[in-house]
Amino acid sequence: MHSYSPNGCFANSDIGNPIKEIERMSVEVLDCATIVNFVEDEEAFNISIRERFAHLDTNHDGLLSYTELSKDLQSLRVLETHFGIDIKTDPKELAHVYESLFEQFDHDSNGTVDLEEFKLETKRMMLAMANGMGFLPVQMVLEEGSLLKIAVEHESTKLIAA
Repeated sequence: MHSYSPNGCFANSDIGNPIKEIERMSVEVLDCATIVNFVEDEEAFNISIRERFAHLDTNHDGLLSYTELSKDLQSLRVLETHFGIDIKTDPKELAHVYESLFEQFDHDSNGTVDLEEFKLETKRMMLAMANGMGFLPVQMVLEEGSLLKIAVEHESTKLIAA
């Protein structure tokens, strides 16, 4: 886990610190329209994607390596928790899951992910998530700086402006 800072970066110093982990989370209500509207607002979505990509591209070469992208994927803790409780997962199984996720992003199979691949796959995954949510609002715990949290903030900004 990482702590969120105002510039959108995370610090590894708070790994395993439950107080810091809670501080960077919030409970939000969203539905499929929240996600779809954010993804369809190309300007807002593209800005968020470029910022996220730049944050992940630690060597600033304009490409994401497996190592760079896997750090972000691992922070999702796809298999390491069950309803927020840590569970023991086979490291080989975890490695396979993260390699498969990376391959989903690496559309041309060249071993790196460029900005366009990152944007297209993130968009595809977010729309699939929206499709699975349906139209009823859902309460979710979201991490500050996550794309879902940004989608909620985007929707709130639009409502306030209206």
